[in-house]
Amino acid sequence: MRAVHLFIEGRVQGVGFRDWLKREAQGLGLSGWVRNRGDGRVEAQAQGAPELIDRLVAACHRGPDLAHVRHVELVEIPINSALSGEFVRLSTVS
Repeated sequence: MRAVHLFIEGRVQGVGFRDWLKREAQGLGLSGWVRNRGDGRVEAQAQGAPELIDRLVAACHRGPDLAHVRHVELVEIPINSALSGEFVRLSTVS
């Protein structure tokens, strides 16, 4: 298992990025969450098999069709046993 915390910068809000990322992560069977930040970035945490995390991170560099990803910051984090096995969309945080 591998867990990551992501900050995605660029034109990533108002383009369906959160819903797209949720679908991508669910399709890979990952658990975690995604939310918008008040500073214009999208923030996410994901955990699962290392090769599936790699696929999700690569997808985040592209994003959905209307997005323009400028930078993806990735931080390795400890596995969170409290995550339910789902990937959820959270409310915006400032």
